[in-house]
Amino acid sequence: MASLNGGSSALMMLAPAHQCLKRIMNEYNSHALTTWAVEERPREKVMANGVQYLSDSELLAILLGSGSRNQTAVELARTILHGAGNNLQELGRQSIGELVRIKGVGPAKAITLLAAMELGRRRAGMHHVEKIPVKSSETVFKLFHPLLGDLDHEEFWLLMLNRANRVLGRYKVSQGGLSGTVIDTRIILK
Repeated sequence: MASLNGGSSALMMLAPAHQCLKRIMNEYNSHALTTWAVEERPREKVMANGVQYLSDSELLAILLGSGSRNQTAVELARTILHGAGNNLQELGRQSIGELVRIKGVGPAKAITLLAAMELGRRRAGMHHVEKIPVKSSETVFKLFHPLLGDLDHEEFWLLMLNRANRVLGRYKVSQGGLSGTVIDTRIILK
């Protein structure tokens, strides 16, 4: 009987800890997107209206998949965007190291964001390159800016044109440092 009383007093001592844990879990769950109204959740908004109606932070939240202990995915996405000056171009220039310094962003989320930014960059650079006649340096700028605009180093590229000044191909010849690159003409003439 004594052990039974000792056991019940131990349970009574655990009760405040259990209540505290329950309160913490309720607070944690209040940050979940599942507690939001259905029409406010990013994925449901896409299903109802289309992806074009989402804000930048909602699009990033979908990529992130989940938030952190204290933030929803949307709140974490807003934090990430704020760190980049609310500028997607600036976000695309950030490194994995810069992204993981943000509380709630680990290597997996940072890599996911960088991969999405790279896909966007590649898509922007793929607008029917071979059909564009090169008439000025502005055309060359438009062809290469999506590829080179965010780089933190120098690269030398070769643009191949046919007799009608239509693009046959773009080839990277060399990659250098912050202020220059070395070009070997033998590589170009191969």
